[in-house]
Amino acid sequence: MSNSIDDLHTVRDYLRYVSSRFADSPLYFGHGTDNVWDESVQLVMRSLHLPLENNTLFLDARLTREERALILDRMQRRIDDRVPLAYLLGEAWFMGLPFHVDERVLVPRSPLGELIQGGLQPWLGNKPVGRILDLCTGSGCIGIAAASVFEDAEVDLADISTDALDVAAVNIDYHEVGDRVSTVRSDVFDGLEGRYDVILSNPPYVDADDIADMPAEYGHEPELGLAAGGDGLDIAHRILARAADYLNPGGLLIVEVGNSWVALQEAIRICRLPGWNLRMAATVCFC
Repeated sequence: MSNSIDDLHTVRDYLRYVSSRFADSPLYFGHGTDNVWDESVQLVMRSLHLPLENNTLFLDARLTREERALILDRMQRRIDDRVPLAYLLGEAWFMGLPFHVDERVLVPRSPLGELIQGGLQPWLGNKPVGRILDLCTGSGCIGIAAASVFEDAEVDLADISTDALDVAAVNIDYHEVGDRVSTVRSDVFDGLEGRYDVILSNPPYVDADDIADMPAEYGHEPELGLAAGGDGLDIAHRILARAADYLNPGGLLIVEVGNSWVALQEAIRICRLPGWNLRMAATVCFC
């Protein structure tokens, strides 16, 4: 590492060097980037607090020795320990917004961001939104992103993990939405009161086989936020069974189930979801 510090001087040097090292390593990209170059750009630029776009002005800027050491240390931890880059940086981006993250929460990567950015259309229709629940919130990114779109809505960020809620509280303060967004400790619905116009949930949904086969990077994330039984639907079943009691008439429920969608389709086919849509005048979506 000392030779690298002595031989490499500019931002351009470090982008090239980190890219080469990453390309020669058995890394898995699944926590915000999907290729060597984007991962390298994010590591170098964000370690230097530089923008990810429109940054060519800085490419030939020379780095201090402390900056060089920081980049090389993070690069080596990414390679040797397979730590997701978001944890090394202490930040991740969701729907164009920055969020603090660490190993107490999953790295944000939910497709719910695209739905929120589109105003939850066409499923929401013209229904006014006064109250939103982000169930199994983790870092709070989904609920806070929803608050940025639905500017008049109150949002509850619910999670069973007090560690996760501590991280969510940091993000509430960072985005200055504490007047409308609150955290609440809840085991699915057990700690909640009242009804919501929209319930958004990215619950644990990884089945036992996928947990066993996950790349090393996922081992740094809290298993509580990933594992959900043999078919990955332990938490989803609990949400669907009780959601009707927490949705306003005509409300919207969106639950992310990922690869467990196949098992959910089978559960629906053989009617193993007791009462969830028989009592609910609502729209239910899965992604």
